[in-house]
Amino acid sequence: MSTEVSGMIECRPGARLWGPDDEDSVWHAAIDLSLLNTGNAYDALACLFGIRNSFGFHPLAEGRGFPGDASERLSSDHAAHGGPADIHGTTWITWSELVSANWQETDGSGTRRRDEVAGDDTHWGPVWSVMRTLGGLHGAENVRLVVWFS
Repeated sequence: MSTEVSGMIECRPGARLWGPDDEDSVWHAAIDLSLLNTGNAYDALACLFGIRNSFGFHPLAEGRGFPGDASERLSSDHAAHGGPADIHGTTWITWSELVSANWQETDGSGTRRRDEVAGDDTHWGPVWSVMRTLGGLHGAENVRLVVWFS
């Protein structure tokens, strides 16, 4: 049985202007992950999120759960996928974390680098491009990718 990834990029435009704790600094849905054609290559899911990690990567964002401050649209989309009964491995990562990640780090065998399986030149490139653009506009810490697996 295959593992499918779903999710959304969110941003918090008000946080850069008023600070992250301001009442107007809420998360907004930006774009559904399905529109960016990420695919479900298991080596990428392993190095990013720890899903099907038989490769031995140290995942960047494993098992963080669904963010409690998610946008209404993201919450609705997540619920429409079946909620906890049909979803496993929900997690999230900010653009600032992705920017500071060691993209040269290898898997457990030392043969695959993170940038080779999930970098800019892979099917994840469009996701990073959108997050990079939003990060430039709103601040890297105010852009995040929320994903779940079914």
